[in-house]
Amino acid sequence: MFELKKLISALLMPLPAMLILGLLGLLVLWFTKRKGFASFLLTLSLLGIFLFAFQPIATELLKPMERKFKPFIPNEQPVDYIMVLGSSHVIDHEMPITSQLSRTALMRLTEGIRIHRLYPSAKIILSGYGGGSDTSQARMMAKVALALGVNKTDILLLETAKDTWEEAFQASSVVGSKNLVLVTSASHMERALFEFNEAGLQPTPAPTNFLATRNIEQPWAKYTPQAKYLEQTERYWHETLGQWWQKLRNIIGNNEHLIDKESPTTAVVISHTDALS
Repeated sequence: MFELKKLISALLMPLPAMLILGLLGLLVLWFTKRKGFASFLLTLSLLGIFLFAFQPIATELLKPMERKFKPFIPNEQPVDYIMVLGSSHVIDHEMPITSQLSRTALMRLTEGIRIHRLYPSAKIILSGYGGGSDTSQARMMAKVALALGVNKTDILLLETAKDTWEEAFQASSVVGSKNLVLVTSASHMERALFEFNEAGLQPTPAPTNFLATRNIEQPWAKYTPQAKYLEQTERYWHETLGQWWQKLRNIIGNNEHLIDKESPTTAVVISHTDALS
């Protein structure tokens, strides 16, 4: 189910969807006489790619989603745990370890370390499974955290969680009623908080990895279609699909959801980072 969900969501992203639409247009053009319909599909495909990579549209879609939660500001309330949600990584020993984390993962981890500097007694929980690699995302982030000066004893790992739902319910058995700061991408924060609330936690949001801003003055940077703006549209659409999936899951799979919620420890793998180097 997890792999099928990822495959379907990948094909529904703006660029693959528009390329599939363009391919259908070419097939209609090559193998039928409906040139008008083929031209319509091809035009729709090219226009869609242009609009999705156009800053005024991409930013207007993503910015409201990213700005729902303010950046983390320290206050008098104690922090017991700082949880950094995983993203992705590669294993390539010809690259520095910081480059083996995706940009998203590195941004999240950096924000988690920043907050840990403010609350040095807090534990950092790092999460994420291997995703086809022998080294989990959690363990890879831990290696980078150690390289950046975090003490080994301040790190806990959740190495089997495949998505935010699993991360939330595994974290609930660790955090309990203690204070938790949740670090994830700004666009992902609303969906992440929903899952953590479902797991019985009330974390303080610490959004990071903001992508969308209107403060772009140069017209060649603002009005020229670019890959970074296409990424903004993809982030918006990915999170929108994720929110729809949450609603559908809660409607059709409520009983299964409750069973997992009652026994979250069955899927939890927590380890101190004794052998990270």
